[in-house]
Amino acid sequence: MINVDLKPMLKGGISRYSLCVAVAKLSRVINDEAIERKERDKILPEEKPVSLAVEKIIAGEYEIKESEDIKKF
Repeated sequence: MINVDLKPMLKGGISRYSLCVAVAKLSRVINDEAIERKERDKILPEEKPVSLAVEKIIAGEYEIKESEDIKKF
């Protein structure tokens, strides 16, 4: 299980809901790419997709954009 500090990930006023949705979407993309590689190259991913998604968001490789409706809450 991942236990990271949320403060760096919530910089700029990003809501926890948006963070959760972004991690889920990015992990699905990572998983789909891993499945394609596995079928093509027979290589299994070393880390879980959610862990990789969180690491990418922390590293700033993935930007979370919220709609104005969510920011109002």
